[in-house]
Amino acid sequence: MIFALHGRPFKKDNISYVQHLLNHLQKREIQLIINESFVDYLLECKIILPTSYTVFKTNADLHQAKLMLSIGGDGTLLEAATFVGNKNIPLVGINTGRLGFLATTPREELESAIDELISGSYSISSRTLIKLVTEEKLFGGLNYALNEFALTKRDSSSMITVHTYIDGEFLNSYWADGLLVSTPTGSTGYSLSCGGPLVHPKTENFIITPISPHNLNVRPMIVPDNSLISFEIEGRNQNFLISLDSRSEIVSSTIKLSVKKEDFQIQLVELKNYNYYKTLRSKLNWGLDARN
Repeated sequence: MIFALHGRPFKKDNISYVQHLLNHLQKREIQLIINESFVDYLLECKIILPTSYTVFKTNADLHQAKLMLSIGGDGTLLEAATFVGNKNIPLVGINTGRLGFLATTPREELESAIDELISGSYSISSRTLIKLVTEEKLFGGLNYALNEFALTKRDSSSMITVHTYIDGEFLNSYWADGLLVSTPTGSTGYSLSCGGPLVHPKTENFIITPISPHNLNVRPMIVPDNSLISFEIEGRNQNFLISLDSRSEIVSSTIKLSVKKEDFQIQLVELKNYNYYKTLRSKLNWGLDARN
């Protein structure tokens, strides 16, 4: 069995856990395809790698992988999703970060988690991606995101105006620091911090959320995910920032931007003890009342 492995630099107190993970994978005779840059970091940390492994640079190198392990936090898993792309390889998030809302596997449960993965004792949650549509080639062709598309002003300049259309019909002009379009998966991320609603991952929606709107009667809006959402931007500064999850590029106000649902989905592994509502309560303290 072949697993892919992706990660980012982690705190030094996680070194022993990562070493234990690699040792257990080798013990269970799992072959690894490791992200090239992550290999360099592991060696820098004096971690002993398996006796036999290969490296990957792009998803073209992952055709044999049964699934991908992501070591880090939610940001690492979002990055791993860009490597997986349309390969339909399930993603497993091993949390060595802080929140771990998407990377739900605790580092203390590595052995049992790996054993469940090997035995197939898990379910799959298919997650919608949002796709950026533009005439220019941006983000190296990786023009999709698991959490959200963000359109924001570049710096401390005055607010921008985002004229927004749904399937060609005018929706609203947002006077704000920016605008988010989130997937249900992303509803617990940037959108939530901007006042957006919690949306269950299985719903087929996008969430349009303004960032610090000037017109305070504007509220987040949920729209069907088969919509084409397009934008026209105005502002004193003629350059703006667009982001797909944690990846950003500067664009001119003359560029035509739209977003829609991507044709493929990302498959997230849910181990047998996973429960979405329990994760809301434990990770976000959702519904917690300090009086009780």
